Amino acid sequence: MVKMNKETIKYRRKKRMKTVGYLEGTDPEFLTKLVCMGYKTLPIGNDIDNHGKNIAFISIADKIDLIVGYLHKVSPLPTMTKSLKEFLTPGVIHHIPILLLAPKETLTHAKKIVSEATTSTYIKVIDYKNLMDESMKILK
Repeated sequence: MVKMNKETIKYRRKKRMKTVGYLEGTDPEFLTKLVCMGYKTLPIGNDIDNHGKNIAFISIADKIDLIVGYLHKVSPLPTMTKSLKEFLTPGVIHHIPILLLAPKETLTHAKKIVSEATTSTYIKVIDYKNLMDESMKILK
């Protein structure tokens, strides 16, 4: 198997139509705008909702360029065996940016929760109202 470095992965992503993986509850208007702009969308789920491909099993073969969704979708329930870090790990190891959404008034708390799980620069907590702008910074 060929091992790819960060630059190779970025180059390959630029040469094809980009794909945004999204967790259940992501704004359908945002997703429709992406499709109209030429991006592909892929539903992604967690261990509970089975919305799409399980986020914990995302691989480079899925060719996902960005994952978006609300923080609570990757916050495990007490009965779950996976941690927040485990849900975010595929994004970190495959260099896939993840935008986790939270309301503006909870951003400080949301960022603290995520920073306790990972310090990866691939994971960013943002105000859900800035989703399109932040996504375009990553996708273009």
